[in-house]
Amino acid sequence: MTRAATARPALSLGSALFALSLALSAPGALAQDGTQDGKTIITSHGVSSFGELKYPEGFAHFDYVNPEAPKGGEMSTWAFGTFDSLTPYILKGNAAAMSTAFYDSLLTGTLDEPDSMYGLVAESVEYPESREWIIFHMRPEATFRDGTPVTAEDVVFSFNILVEKGLPSFRVQFNDIEKAEALDEHTVKFTFDPEGPLRELLMTAGGLPIFSKAYYEDRDFAESSLEPPMGSGAYELLSVDPGRSVAYKLRDDYWAKDLPVNVGQNNFDILRVEYFADYTTAFEAFKGGAYTYREEYQSRIWATGYNFPAIEEGTIEVETLPDGRPAGTQGFWFNLRREKFQDPRLREAIGMAFNFEWANESLFYGLYDRTDSFWENSQTLQATGMPSEAELELLEPIREHIPETVFTDEAFTPATSSSTELADRRTLRQAGRLLNEAGWEVGDDGFRYKDGERLIIEVLNDSPSFERIINPYIENLKRLGIEARANRVDAAEAQERQKNFEYDIVTQRFAMSQTPGDELRSVFGSETADVPGSSNIAGLKNEGVDTLIRAIADAESREALTAAVHALDRVLRAMHIWVPQWYKGVHNIAYLDAYSRPYEDTPPAYGLGVMSLWWWDEDKAAELRAAGAL
Repeated sequence: MTRAATARPALSLGSALFALSLALSAPGALAQDGTQDGKTIITSHGVSSFGELKYPEGFAHFDYVNPEAPKGGEMSTWAFGTFDSLTPYILKGNAAAMSTAFYDSLLTGTLDEPDSMYGLVAESVEYPESREWIIFHMRPEATFRDGTPVTAEDVVFSFNILVEKGLPSFRVQFNDIEKAEALDEHTVKFTFDPEGPLRELLMTAGGLPIFSKAYYEDRDFAESSLEPPMGSGAYELLSVDPGRSVAYKLRDDYWAKDLPVNVGQNNFDILRVEYFADYTTAFEAFKGGAYTYREEYQSRIWATGYNFPAIEEGTIEVETLPDGRPAGTQGFWFNLRREKFQDPRLREAIGMAFNFEWANESLFYGLYDRTDSFWENSQTLQATGMPSEAELELLEPIREHIPETVFTDEAFTPATSSSTELADRRTLRQAGRLLNEAGWEVGDDGFRYKDGERLIIEVLNDSPSFERIINPYIENLKRLGIEARANRVDAAEAQERQKNFEYDIVTQRFAMSQTPGDELRSVFGSETADVPGSSNIAGLKNEGVDTLIRAIADAESREALTAAVHALDRVLRAMHIWVPQWYKGVHNIAYLDAYSRPYEDTPPAYGLGVMSLWWWDEDKAAELRAAGAL
């Protein structure tokens, strides 16, 4: 099972704030186009972090799409919990799944390049080699849903309103953007702090969601609402049943439907999301036809549940496809804002009580592997062994801020426990010694105390199906003398408590990028630790970590980036800010056999593209109708 808790919407596309690098003369490369004030000015149809752009100017479509894909039909899936808003970029309320579909941005990413973006609302960009600013030349034909033009003033408004009233994390993301200004009706310029992470900032600006300034003249941006917002994106609201379902309809008059970045995409007339309070109920609803596409995260259901009649009859297809993305940072996260969690020995001991091997054998049908790294399954970004020379150059200057084990031990991996006994005595004895060293000693009543305070830990949970993982963990913690409790609350309460950091331990998963950068401040940076609603679940404040994040954001080559990510991964693992859970490097999916897609067994490296690349296959649908299955 995977508890797929998801961070609140971020500005970036593809889970990353991409950046700029220069590549010249080859096909698809960024073009040099003159000078200004003695500086070379680059003019291009896109931007790239490292090396050339894959797609040249004037490209027809992305390689992984079917440009002839028909439009029509419906794709539906499910979401966990509840929602009460259609406004995804503010702190108030819980936004509906896929509600970012209302909006376009200046640039858009791809599923086959980890560090490139191409023009959407922006037709072209220009910027100096120094990267201290970028000018976006916008397409005059870009319009909002009401037919009004998308202007530079709308972009400036969007930037300013996100800083003023958006999610607090936007103030961190935009900290190094000094200003946004409209040069004319369809030309907007962003100026950056020359000391900021300049490799990142071009794409930070390019990924900005664009709001209608006129729409918010008589509305408060900070107030959540179920009124469909005014955007220029491909989809508009079809229907909403608060907390239960939401559906989006493809706009017939979408201004950008024929742009190269959109050819072969946005193929469904309707995208629908059905909400459920727990995973088991959601699966039963899928079996009953309540929605048509499901990625399975519960190992028990995947191993034992996919044998119902619709599969045997061929109505439902079941597949396992490779996943080329980093597996994600899923685990039990400590709230370091709590005094009791300040000692890393305590955190390491609590981590040792989680017996993954037993859980994988007894609960997961052996389908998972243990997560070691914050960049698990990333191919190149996971730290291994002892630090390299390139890593040590980054680590030595911050030595006073990071664990000494970073220099003396190989990259931390969790202890291996018995797969046949939940209570692995050897591992629990080691954990007990760590607790003793941390000053938490067993009292006469069997509980651990320090300075007269009993060690009490609450694990916050909002999923009934996740109790089978948490409860055995609680048992092992109690064996260590910890008064451990599992507290299950409803999804709305869990979301509010997480926004306000009201928990001891909480399960969370973040999707990490193959080209990470300054967005890491949102999850690990000191300045986000006390920002309500931020993704810094652990409340991490560490100068050394901040320095490494900056090194990642400033990296000028893939080699430098890799070394910096290795160093950060190594440090975070040594700090024991979480108890890593598990991963699988594949997508386990099931869907109504009325769809086709532009690939067979190998999807694009960075996503399946189900909601955008797939299409409704009327021939398949006709067969289902003839058989009485549709």
